[in-house]
Amino acid sequence: MQNIIKIVLGLFLTFTFLNAELLEQNGQKDGFDVTLKSSKALVVGSNEFLVGLSKDSKVIETAKVKVKFFMPEMPGMPYMESESEATLVDKVYKMNINLPMAGTWQYQLKFKTDDGVVHTIKGSVNL
Repeated sequence: MQNIIKIVLGLFLTFTFLNAELLEQNGQKDGFDVTLKSSKALVVGSNEFLVGLSKDSKVIETAKVKVKFFMPEMPGMPYMESESEATLVDKVYKMNINLPMAGTWQYQLKFKTDDGVVHTIKGSVNL
């Protein structure tokens, strides 16, 4: 009986890890190429996100980048949000975001360039 439980648990864990996908979303805003990636499959809890910014194939290293993930209020559940400012590490902006529950999270990714203009990209991820 214990062997059957171990086999079922092993299959469940294997399926879970194989089904887990990294997040990667690409877009353009005002001539900038923007990439939002996760360093691993998204989980309930702390997640590391990576943002790549470039313009005309040149990496932008002087922008100020921040992101806000939020889930609107629903019946029986309050509004939730998590936001973070990114730090530049090896030409990629890194930040940690806490997603406290599964579901669809909307985000607003903002970056301010040297000319003082704030660019906003909106999207969503499923957890």
